[in-house]
Amino acid sequence: MRVFSATLATETNTFAPMPTGLSSFQERGYYKAGQHPDHMSFFAGPLWAARLRGKAQGWTLLEGVVAAAQPSGITTCAAYETLRDELLADLKAALPVDMVLLGLHGAMVADGYDDCEGDVLQRVRAIVGPKVVVGAELDPHNHLSAAMVEHADVLVAFKEYPHTDILERALELVDLCQAKAEGRMQPVASVADTGGLVVMHTSREPARGFVDRIMALEGKDGILSISVSHGFPWGDVPDMGTQVLVYSDAQADPGAAKGQALARQLAGELTALRHALEVPMPGIDEALDQALAFDGGPVVLADGADNPGGGAPGDSTFILQRLLERGITSGCIGPLWDPVAARIAFDAGVGASLNLRIGGKIGPLSGVPLDLRVTVKALRPELMMTGLSNTPTAMGDSALVECNGVEILLCSLRNQAMGSDLFTNIGVDLAAKKIIVVKSSQHFYASFSMVAKKVIYVAAPGAVTVDLKTLPYKKIRRPKWPID
Repeated sequence: MRVFSATLATETNTFAPMPTGLSSFQERGYYKAGQHPDHMSFFAGPLWAARLRGKAQGWTLLEGVVAAAQPSGITTCAAYETLRDELLADLKAALPVDMVLLGLHGAMVADGYDDCEGDVLQRVRAIVGPKVVVGAELDPHNHLSAAMVEHADVLVAFKEYPHTDILERALELVDLCQAKAEGRMQPVASVADTGGLVVMHTSREPARGFVDRIMALEGKDGILSISVSHGFPWGDVPDMGTQVLVYSDAQADPGAAKGQALARQLAGELTALRHALEVPMPGIDEALDQALAFDGGPVVLADGADNPGGGAPGDSTFILQRLLERGITSGCIGPLWDPVAARIAFDAGVGASLNLRIGGKIGPLSGVPLDLRVTVKALRPELMMTGLSNTPTAMGDSALVECNGVEILLCSLRNQAMGSDLFTNIGVDLAAKKIIVVKSSQHFYASFSMVAKKVIYVAAPGAVTVDLKTLPYKKIRRPKWPID
């Protein structure tokens, strides 16, 4: 069997200030055809799964471009079309193929393209024709569009948030596509829209129980796969919102009656659970009060509004400013994206004390720059941390500086906090901290929950604000809960 696999992925915050250009892909993860390294990268799950399955079965695997960028603002037209056309050229060079396996995100928006994934899948289908099996793995924070469903035979989204099941879902995708290619089943898609946005932290109930139950339904009574598209609230496109995608086998479910009924049922259950699924989010000072009042530590505070994984710069100073103003002397915060401050710290050297302007560089939602007297505690060229599903994640040249008992991790590559080794690899003793502030919405939880005695999600200002009613939507379908 001849199998083609490639990746083109980013999550677009259409309200974020920084455009996503070619350099954004090159610094996060860009590999030309056939050059992907010998480990899984975040959005190349299908390629890695095809390597695993294909080796045992003697497939001919033809690997195309792998390009993924840190979430940010709208992708430039030039960047999108350049990378899309490279992927399509790689596919044409690989023909003939029996299967196409793509690593996509599902919430990529480019200048002139509200539905990049639908555009890619439509063009792929035009190249390979109707008989070749086309499948894609998605992030659940996607905008599931009719074009995506129409032009793919199978779409499988991660079920876990944090996304700890990238490889498992990629293997599921590959196995379903293989079964389709070999004529062992005929997947038919059914989609149900909840009409709103439903938060699903699968690390806690009731989301945990819901996901466990949908996984138990798969493989029975003709139901092949169930994916929940959580939606990405910071993408102003018509398909934004929470949807349920069910694939049933046409051989066991003629007319997809079971699949359609199940999709509607699950969408209704999610709507009924929406209030129970909400996460309490106090403001900055209330969150700090709760942390200080907690007996023991460390207490992790999640600054999701400045989460680079949602398109925020990662340089906001709102929480750091209050830590210092309130005289809290046992804390750390990071990663704070400030390549300039990190470079100055490297020039100064470990042990140096200096005046350093930190953060607040991109715009009003980054807060004000803080002029601090700091001591350089540690320097790590090309600091690495463990990302989701054990994917290695580069932070660039990083510096640890300290001001009045608060350690600040400055990084040169914009990324969110995922593995707790982000801090420990540069010498931070997390167990000794009262408060740990992470720039992340939820992906931090898989690792930091093993360190934290308590976790608090903070409603701070930022480009990934939880107050969706403040965002100037123009394209989404209304009404949509909780915006309306």
